[in-house]
Amino acid sequence: MYYNDVHILYYVLFGVIGLIVGQFVDWCNKRLPEYKKVFSKDLLKEYKTSFKPNYKLMIVTAVIYVIMLYVFGLDDDWINNIRLIKFMILTPMLLSTFVIDYHLQIIPNRLNLTIFEVGLVFTFLEGMINFNVAMNYLLGMLVGGGIFLLITLIGGLIAGKEAMGFGDVKLMGALGLFFGWPNMIIISLISFLIGAILSILLLVTKKKKTSEYIPFGPFIVIATFITILVPSTVLVEILFKVFTLGMYPG
Repeated sequence: MYYNDVHILYYVLFGVIGLIVGQFVDWCNKRLPEYKKVFSKDLLKEYKTSFKPNYKLMIVTAVIYVIMLYVFGLDDDWINNIRLIKFMILTPMLLSTFVIDYHLQIIPNRLNLTIFEVGLVFTFLEGMINFNVAMNYLLGMLVGGGIFLLITLIGGLIAGKEAMGFGDVKLMGALGLFFGWPNMIIISLISFLIGAILSILLLVTKKKKTSEYIPFGPFIVIATFITILVPSTVLVEILFKVFTLGMYPG
């Protein structure tokens, strides 16, 4: 049985990989904020005594991997699977960003640096095939980080405090190496849109007070996954309609 020209057994395999990766993400979420090594000599011993399966995170990761396989498909030539591979590697780091920033209002530098390093590797690999692609990703780093840096600086001047953390700025710069500058603009717009809607809901339902800090990292992560899984042409059309209040003819 095939779905999108991919045998169902591959979907099962990706789901199993997702379950394993999801539990690894839970391990990272507990180690990174405490500045502890993710890989240590006593990893297995400490894991067995200190951690229990995080089924929610495992299922979420498995579902994302299966959806990615359906969206990108699977080719016999590995080079044609490079987007699928890089987004599968990016996924656990995005999930860690979401969970840690949501609970602790920080994005660990080690996490942002790892995203940046992995992005550089894939920029180099894809640049070997097409130099213009590499330049697009490098510009994406500048655009992604630049947009959020500008907002942070302007917000600081106007409000007298950071509009958002510098961890968000670093995250957007690192993500630019995966998506290129046009998609970084899309991610920025979607994250602000989601952030505005959810922030209003949190304030209306009184789950957050106006004086409380609402972490922006989770909004960036949600926007990133949307950009990965939904064609950019569809997203651009939706954004035009939203920001023109429906006056954009499409």
